[in-house]
Amino acid sequence: MTGTASPGIVIAGAGIGGLAAALALHARGLRVTLVEEAEEIRPLGVGINIQPAAIGELTALGLGGKLAATGIATREHRYLDHKGTTVWTEARGIAAGNDFPQYSIHRGELQMMLLDAVHSRLGVDAIRTATRVRGFEQDADGVRVQVSSRSGGESTLEADALVAGDGMHSVIRAQLHPDGSPLRRTPVRMWRGLTEIPEFIDGRTMIIASDDRSNRMVAYPCSRPHAERGKVLLNWVCLAADPEWQGEVQLSPGKFEDLLPHFADWDFGWLDIRAALESSGQLMHHVMADRDPLPSWGENRVTLLGDAAHPMYPIGANGGTQAILDGVALAAELADAGEDVPGAFKRYESVRLPAANAIVEANRSMDHSERTLAESSVDEMAAGLETITTDYQDVVDRSSATRH
Repeated sequence: MTGTASPGIVIAGAGIGGLAAALALHARGLRVTLVEEAEEIRPLGVGINIQPAAIGELTALGLGGKLAATGIATREHRYLDHKGTTVWTEARGIAAGNDFPQYSIHRGELQMMLLDAVHSRLGVDAIRTATRVRGFEQDADGVRVQVSSRSGGESTLEADALVAGDGMHSVIRAQLHPDGSPLRRTPVRMWRGLTEIPEFIDGRTMIIASDDRSNRMVAYPCSRPHAERGKVLLNWVCLAADPEWQGEVQLSPGKFEDLLPHFADWDFGWLDIRAALESSGQLMHHVMADRDPLPSWGENRVTLLGDAAHPMYPIGANGGTQAILDGVALAAELADAGEDVPGAFKRYESVRLPAANAIVEANRSMDHSERTLAESSVDEMAAGLETITTDYQDVVDRSSATRH
């Protein structure tokens, strides 16, 4: 497959995974068109963590300086009880001996960073917005991607390959696997928000706090520009089990009256938790969910990446990282493929599918183990967390290798 004469590669979805894949493919000399349903790509969402393996890949794509200027290089995960007592600490990023940081960053700012790079390197015409992928047909010579615009028009894009980065509810995944891997809900509700506060520990620490009812709170600074102004933009996530609740899985506006009772008796002393939560400009809510790992992702000239391939619990903070690693691995295989796109996709899946599926299972295990520790003593929790975090990092390290 050549970069000049071929119709190129169509990527469905201009999220973090799709944009990173486009940059990696372009760096290998391949032509890419992204198709995005949103009419305008805007800096939406809350915080996200990108792990060192993916930061290394983005740095190789020339984004290291912008990442450092935008995100916070997190140095520690600090596990607390609901009264603020430290139970266990874990070094992260450079402090843990990695070559690259772990960045806590606003998801929308990261997406805009990737989008700007795509526009400057591939051109603004590389992304077709307000366009929805409806399905595909393929044969030995290529893929015909069926799309529709917001104005109602329908058309077909001819491509050498189709990559689905269209998220947990992927249309392409549903066509490839019509009977497989339905959405797997949990009883865990999640509320997310962003709050500006004067200070938060050393400005580079993430806290993971819990009580004996399995309520949990994760919070961390996520903005370098705020830090340079002497402020903290605090991203926070609150989790509470509610087996009776049957609402939507999708992210939607939440209500503080649903959230606050779960954390009414929490008091760290150094942080007014209720004020921090209520000061959020917007409260978002969803149910924690994933899908069972697939035995295969794609077929011939069509494959999946990111949440379309392996939606996972946010426990472990690895979803965005795995999507970036998918895109880099995909580009490496396609660059060497010649005309053998199906062979490249098979090699891509042979590397990334077991790696990402291992993270899906590890996130489930970590969530269960953390909740199981809820009623333990501080000493029992410390010993348990040491085992949980060590075992999880072993899985992550084994799953993060990419081919260049």
